[in-house]
Amino acid sequence: MSKITPDHLARDAYVYVRQSTHDQVVRNPESRRRQYALRQRAEALGWKNVVVVDDDLGRSGSGVARQGFERLLLAVGSGNAGAVLAIEASRLARNGRDWHTLLEVCGLVGCLLIDEAGVYDPRQMDDRMLLGMKGTFSELELSMLRQRSQEALRLKAQRGDLHTSVAVGYVRASGDRLEMDPDRRVRSALELVFCKFGEFGSARQVAVWLRQECILLPVVNYGPQGRIVVWRLPRYNTVHRILTNPIYSGAYVFGRTTSRIRLEAGRKVVTAAVRRRPEEWDVLIRDHHAGYITWDQYERNQRLIGDNANMKGTAVPGSVRNGGGILAGLLRCGHCGRKLRVQHNGQRGVARYLCVDASINHAQRNKCISFGNMRVDAAVSAEVLRVIAPLGLEAALAAVADSQRSGMERVTQLELALEQARYEATRAGRQYDAVEPENRTVAAELERRWNARLEEVARLEAEIRAAKEREPDNGLSATERTEVMALADDLPRAWNHPAATADLRKRILRAVLVEIVVRAEPGHLRLLLHWKGGDHTVLEVRKSQQGEHRWKTSKDTEQLIQELARLLPDASIASLLNRLGIRSAKRHTWTQLRVRNFRAERSIAIYREGERAERGELILHEAATLLGVSKMTVIRLVKDQLLPARQCCPGSPYVIRREDLEQPAVRRAA
Repeated sequence: MSKITPDHLARDAYVYVRQSTHDQVVRNPESRRRQYALRQRAEALGWKNVVVVDDDLGRSGSGVARQGFERLLLAVGSGNAGAVLAIEASRLARNGRDWHTLLEVCGLVGCLLIDEAGVYDPRQMDDRMLLGMKGTFSELELSMLRQRSQEALRLKAQRGDLHTSVAVGYVRASGDRLEMDPDRRVRSALELVFCKFGEFGSARQVAVWLRQECILLPVVNYGPQGRIVVWRLPRYNTVHRILTNPIYSGAYVFGRTTSRIRLEAGRKVVTAAVRRRPEEWDVLIRDHHAGYITWDQYERNQRLIGDNANMKGTAVPGSVRNGGGILAGLLRCGHCGRKLRVQHNGQRGVARYLCVDASINHAQRNKCISFGNMRVDAAVSAEVLRVIAPLGLEAALAAVADSQRSGMERVTQLELALEQARYEATRAGRQYDAVEPENRTVAAELERRWNARLEEVARLEAEIRAAKEREPDNGLSATERTEVMALADDLPRAWNHPAATADLRKRILRAVLVEIVVRAEPGHLRLLLHWKGGDHTVLEVRKSQQGEHRWKTSKDTEQLIQELARLLPDASIASLLNRLGIRSAKRHTWTQLRVRNFRAERSIAIYREGERAERGELILHEAATLLGVSKMTVIRLVKDQLLPARQCCPGSPYVIRREDLEQPAVRRAA
């Protein structure tokens, strides 16, 4: 005890308390009691002021950032610490760098190190050597423990018997085996997730549909009662974890994630749960247990989820997104090999496909290839419909079956939830009946729980009745069934049906096509269609010429306006066209301005007052005035074919030549 001097006692004593993990903090209280008891030992050695540093409870001492250790080093370095107490060297540090840093600082300022075995002065050679050996043994001990545990885990994982946690939908059976959860509601909910992903092809769309239908998914929670399954409205992460976990394909996998270590500000920083590629997994045992899907389905789902990523550049098609370009994600430039981008111009269904490799990688202003979507979309759609036409009847039958099945999916989930709620209500009733009536505090709580379970049963029964009323058992009506079967013989009509959205067309195209390679050639685009089965088809689509667009007025309307322009002013022409139901190329009604612009583009002269008189032509009221009769009389003469007249279209003015009014037959009839 001669090593403890008055100078040491004049300073503070620091007791360092640490346990490596949170589990040790919860389950190993005896070690923590021993460490806190060092406070009494410091007081027994003569220190009046003892500081306990326990900020690092639950933190490893192998080199990760520790606030408590940093605080201890700061106190020692500033000369405030006369002694540092710990039950053993492993509590202070598990790596040589931190341990020898502490020894160096303690030696410089004259601070003692005290454990349960003795008092050490780092300035003395023998104590310094002994402390160094203790730190080395502590680091070696940790390495040996880690190596033994990791090897044991690896051997157990190679047998497929290591289960640190069990995913929802499975339970641990005897002999470390995995079995499907006997709860039918849990199994049905998981099967619904995989079924809907096969239908939608998107994890996000599955999550959105489940939330819209208010269908709950099971989630595993670990608490004081152990492993329990709770039911919640799903989030995207919940659905994504289910779809990407290979356990549901009947496979046992170990080593899906790893840890990465980097140095940051001179400290080791560990990043946990870094995902690894399947070829890097440590253990993969197929057909290890019963699965909800097959391994082939699992691999297909992973490819589809990977292809839906929109931030991986030209490597993947990307997910189905909004916009009119139905070939988005499928087109690839035949000149540079990069994926074509889509540029929407704000109008519904109109887009432009372009490759910007030249401007991005080669600093050229011109684009590699660029073209509008209308002709290409129509040509590829027609080719796909031609190829899948023989499967139309089969698709129609599948649509009828899907309609009948999907209408009852929510009802099925509600019925399973009702079955579980009835069990819980019955169980709560038995608990209430078993309590003694005199024990009012317990009886009141059990009665409240029973009433809550009964209310849940009533709510589910009401939801099931409402769902069955909205979705009748027979699915489609006879008329709807007939219409669906008729669409099987007319796929173009089904493709262009108002209920067929652009997203649906995109998913259909992606179901049959891998990609489309496009090359620009003089006067046309050459498209090479790669089908899912491995076949290829070549299409040639004519390119639009400069100034050519799809907003083109019909020849009949153009000729009619040319003839009316010789008879009527622009405002009268617009009124007549609107009465006849004739629309512009963009399906707009006519106005005086639109008629004037139409004429200007085609160099049609405007009607000039007196123009008909110069040609010797009269209209109805002018002819009636010259004959001295009413307009109806002139119309009767025209219908009786006594007076020649012509009319551009129904509703347009009658054009009568002045010389025809001088015919004797016309005069006598008038």
